[in-house]
Amino acid sequence: MHSKPTLLVLAAGMATRYGSLKQVDGFGPNGETIIDYSVHDALRAGFGRVVFVVRKAIEEEFRAAMRRRFPDSLPIDYVAQELDMLPAGFEVPEGRTKPWGTGHAVWVAASSIQEPFAVINGDDFYGYKSFELVADFLRNSTDDNEHGLVGFRLENTLSEHGAVSRGLCEVDREGYLKSVTELTHILHAEGGIVHQEPGAVAGFLSGSETVSMNLMAFKPSVFPHFGQGLREFLAGNGTNLKAEFYLPAVVDGLVKSGTARVKVLQTPEKWFGVTYPEDKAAAVQCILRQVRAGVYPEDLWQALSPQ
Repeated sequence: MHSKPTLLVLAAGMATRYGSLKQVDGFGPNGETIIDYSVHDALRAGFGRVVFVVRKAIEEEFRAAMRRRFPDSLPIDYVAQELDMLPAGFEVPEGRTKPWGTGHAVWVAASSIQEPFAVINGDDFYGYKSFELVADFLRNSTDDNEHGLVGFRLENTLSEHGAVSRGLCEVDREGYLKSVTELTHILHAEGGIVHQEPGAVAGFLSGSETVSMNLMAFKPSVFPHFGQGLREFLAGNGTNLKAEFYLPAVVDGLVKSGTARVKVLQTPEKWFGVTYPEDKAAAVQCILRQVRAGVYPEDLWQALSPQ
């Protein structure tokens, strides 16, 4: 059992819209990846181990890129996420090439994690305060059925270059999650921020809504619920070649069934990421501004060391 929480990094995405392996693309002054900054922030906040979920097709390249970055003393493990990794009784439908999604990625990591952990997307920049909120929550929460979700202000999470997916959160007066709904097509448009779901009428959002960016904090007791959720998803959507088992769907199910409570940890940070190739220039500038402001050292790799 590890005394410090583990950081679970979801890095198996195919980056279809980005056009290259953005998980190892350089954004910092010395070629640092976005993952570098996430690991740096997590270590500062008190995390003690990193587990990467990757596809076998990119694992060799990914390992080589990560190997030269982090201190030798940092425990790192790799978990493969493949289409044929499914619960007993289910098979990959003919023609399926799309990964099963973020919920599936967490499920395949279950055997590698026995301690409290946080989940992040490998291509999202969350900011140090977000990791500090998660680490504090995992240190102080003693209820195995209480989990955490970092909530971002919607207007702080959009891309200027196209539509994005966000988990829209409904939060009660005590700061606990009531529901999270995955909206898959949110973008800036004439008149404001619009969400246009397939087959539905377009609606407007104010920008002040709380959304999930898949930075979540869990106790290991959550893993059986991922397994159950995955089986239910496959039973209803297994032949759909495009359907994905989203991480927020598991959290929403936990809350609505009364199985667990999820504390929403509101962060002041401004998210940025690289959904589209055009996003890279802005991401590079965001990091450079933080380096110049002293938030991060210029040579991040030399500064990486476990707490």
